[in-house]
Amino acid sequence: MRTLRIGLAQINPTVGDLDGNIARILKEIERARALGVELLAFPEMCVPGYPPEDLLLKPAFIQGCIDRTRDLAVHTRGMTVVVGTIERDLDLYNSAAILHDGRWVGNARKRYLPNYGVFDENRYFMPERKSVVFSRAGTVFGVNVCEDIWLAGGPSEEQVVRGGAEVIVNLSASPYHAGKADERRRMISTRAADNLAIVCYVNLVGGQDEIVFDGSSLVLDQDGNVVAEGAAFEEDLVVADVDLDEVFNARLHDPRLRKERVLDDSDPMPRIHLDQFAESGSGGGVALARPALAPRAARGETDDKAEIYAALVLGVRDYVRKNGFEAVVLGLSGGIDSALTACIAVDALGTEHVVGIAMPSPYTSAASQADAEALAHTLGMRFQTLAIRDVMSAYEHVLASSFAGRERDTTEENLQARIRGNALMALSNKFGWLVLTTGNKSETSVGYSTLYGDMAGGFAVLKDVYKTQVYALARWRNARGAVIPENTLTRAPSAELRPGQTDQDSLPPYETLDAILREYVEEDRSIAEIARMGHDEALVRRVAGMVDVAEYKRRQSPPGIKITPRAFGKDRRLPITNRWRG
Repeated sequence: MRTLRIGLAQINPTVGDLDGNIARILKEIERARALGVELLAFPEMCVPGYPPEDLLLKPAFIQGCIDRTRDLAVHTRGMTVVVGTIERDLDLYNSAAILHDGRWVGNARKRYLPNYGVFDENRYFMPERKSVVFSRAGTVFGVNVCEDIWLAGGPSEEQVVRGGAEVIVNLSASPYHAGKADERRRMISTRAADNLAIVCYVNLVGGQDEIVFDGSSLVLDQDGNVVAEGAAFEEDLVVADVDLDEVFNARLHDPRLRKERVLDDSDPMPRIHLDQFAESGSGGGVALARPALAPRAARGETDDKAEIYAALVLGVRDYVRKNGFEAVVLGLSGGIDSALTACIAVDALGTEHVVGIAMPSPYTSAASQADAEALAHTLGMRFQTLAIRDVMSAYEHVLASSFAGRERDTTEENLQARIRGNALMALSNKFGWLVLTTGNKSETSVGYSTLYGDMAGGFAVLKDVYKTQVYALARWRNARGAVIPENTLTRAPSAELRPGQTDQDSLPPYETLDAILREYVEEDRSIAEIARMGHDEALVRRVAGMVDVAEYKRRQSPPGIKITPRAFGKDRRLPITNRWRG
């Protein structure tokens, strides 16, 4: 039986930390060598980290990536290692470096550059026009990068039909959103079955600013069946033995590829024979022992709430740690948003690294204060109370002459939020804590937040989480250990900035609001289209108007974790000055 031992190293690099990223790569090379891995693949652009954005405009950074990639080669004795990096000649390329038996032997450049959503690769890279395949000890494999595999009839099919590839290795940095892993698995399964090829898909893992990469790397056989799957939201080394004879047998019994070769009148695809670079042996220098592989448990079913919660935890952990913070601080109001944010922070960082601050005003209910204290106690996090009554009085005294003759309105309400924001930022400055804001996507969408108040902070954990999702995630978290008081989950949500206030004084019920927002914000549907879905047109118009007017606020908000297909920020770029309505 002709087999190949393949390894997929889904690692968590940090953008710009070239030495740290290389250290991670070297660690996984040694782990893979001990397991007898013959072909080891790393994710897209794992040397520079992804996305490096305008670091790619710095020649010293580019050269640093290239030099470190070439220096890796000496560590690949007896193996073939494929590493995501950058490459230059007259232009700059998103590239996979192929390192074989101690040498750099070539690159496979990315052909299709995504330029939508969070991607902006046309800004930096030149697309490659042609693909290449490699031969190792008689096994032909093609290497392509991320977007290249998403196109039916794209590079993968070309590498099979014109290059004779039996194995396709795809290096990816595919950002997470809810449901993405299932969508990706279906797509890769289709590529494998359509091309009668083994497909190995290695994905980045970790948080980078607002983006989270979920890992979930895959090895699929020629029938599209999953052979091995990487962990979600954590580093993993996936090792599997693939049966190349089964690929040959499948192609014998299926004439599709033969017919495509007959119809293809283009030149054969370039093939780089790695055996010629090996110093000894057949295609791999020093032969590696192949110890028996421990059984790998199949991935269980994961519901969407567990998946989203894991993404939020990873996003917080990496943002805090990669930016050098030791602890975070957040306002604990006794409400559902701050409660869920506190749970995520504690699960991400540990109780000793999370500080909750209650800042009661004269309008804060006893129930809210009690819920905030109970949550902090149950989670085991640090907790302080800073009453703001006296500060409110001082502000109102200073502004009394300027406000003379005018009724109290949202101005006085917003003062409370800004006092709280000032207090949290003061603690941040004094102790070096990162301020986590607690606003959700529903509020962010319609501007139900205060600039320089509850929007003040360094990272917005729930920025892409709708209010209805906040409740669902909170109940999911409580089912795994009750920490959020039931009263927090059941009482009407309120900012508590005036007596008897509830969110629904200003907003429609969140179930209705979120349904409208999904269509308007994520699907770009018009007011008329959304109304035809069964929503009151006047209400849709009011909500859309609130979304449009709040764009200037969102531009001044901190980054937050993307968990939907269309998050505010890079995903959705609308002008602040804008008179289009509809």
